[in-house]
Amino acid sequence: MFSEMSKRAIVRRPGKCYKQCISCHPLRDTIDMALVKEQHDRYRHTLTDLGLEVIELPVDDEHADACFVEDNAVLHGDHALICRMGAIGRREEIGSVEQVLKQYVKTRIATAPATVEGGDVIHLPDRLISGVSERTNSEGVRQMSNWLRVKVDTVADQSMMHLKSYVTYLDRGIVAATKRFANHLAFRTLNIVHVPDDEAYAADTLTVNGTVIMPSGNPKTVSLVRDAGFDTIELDMSEFEKCGGAITCLSIML
Repeated sequence: MFSEMSKRAIVRRPGKCYKQCISCHPLRDTIDMALVKEQHDRYRHTLTDLGLEVIELPVDDEHADACFVEDNAVLHGDHALICRMGAIGRREEIGSVEQVLKQYVKTRIATAPATVEGGDVIHLPDRLISGVSERTNSEGVRQMSNWLRVKVDTVADQSMMHLKSYVTYLDRGIVAATKRFANHLAFRTLNIVHVPDDEAYAADTLTVNGTVIMPSGNPKTVSLVRDAGFDTIELDMSEFEKCGGAITCLSIML
């Protein structure tokens, strides 16, 4: 499989209400807003250092999860599906995302009864793999496949929020996966980097132009990814983990 090079990343800094994020993480009440800002700054600078043009959306102080822009849209080729998110309280986030994306690609908004979130969608060069989950339903997958004109394989598990919490595509036909889905038929043609149980958060990775961005504090998984032939950059994601977010959640690759 070839490597699709990204040129741009859409991001949004966390707003004033970030601490009210949708999360059942036991440490949510310990969120440090100064550290949130620092970690997001480092994330943006890393994308720039890796050669991307970083496009910043206006800060949204009304929606706590608005910095997790990935959930707002799914792109493939020159088309983008603007998501009708499963989290009802997040559906008003999409306006500014659509305004930017329509400058570069053809857009369409998913319609009821579809629900779909970008955090469920793994991008491969020749197809997508989507979770059918708490946030994405089968009608969302159907509309996504039709509008993006691409085959979409599915991993159905109503107990998961997003598939990318468990599996992400590294590059060159290789995925990082926890044991929960490592043996799923959707990944049968891919090579698997098996993420250890005690480092499950490290399954959410973001490959930017050949370099894999990973959450710090997961040395075994970092070593496995490097052994698979990738350069890595580690970022502290502690304050985003507390809100149920991870590396991929904070950007839309364009």
